[in-house]
Amino acid sequence: MTSVPHPDRDLISVNCAVITVSDTRTFETDRSGQLIEQLLQQAGHRVDAYAIIKDEPTQIETQLRQLCEIPDVDAIVFSGGTGIAPRDTTYDALSKLLEKTLPGFGEIFRYLSYQEIGSRAIASRATAGVYRQKLVFSLPGSSSAVKLALEKLILPELVHLVRLLRS
Repeated sequence: MTSVPHPDRDLISVNCAVITVSDTRTFETDRSGQLIEQLLQQAGHRVDAYAIIKDEPTQIETQLRQLCEIPDVDAIVFSGGTGIAPRDTTYDALSKLLEKTLPGFGEIFRYLSYQEIGSRAIASRATAGVYRQKLVFSLPGSSSAVKLALEKLILPELVHLVRLLRS
């Protein structure tokens, strides 16, 4: 792991929500959602909500708005629907709601993905930002993409980003 320029002095447990966007997955078959939950918990964070919703813009928007009403939730991680197929609508639904974006997240994610999968990485519309003082991450649905994003980007910066939003 690369060194952190300003390591967090006191680690805090971040309260998270995990949302899988899929027309076909169930709680039994949702390896990516389970992996997100597992990695967050192993890092000492809490998962207060975990849901699977259809890849429908109104459901995605409603889910985000409802989760942002929960005061304890600090970060929301969406998985799925970030490609360019007609049913991939997560990016479209979330990007119009985000009040601030973290362009570096998507840029670095695609760079890291390129190192693993080559030029197919250009099809990812992974993104991150802030909505109603909550961190929002939107990842592809594949388990390898989820693992990459959590281990290389989200977990190393989650506490720092939450602290910035709380300050």
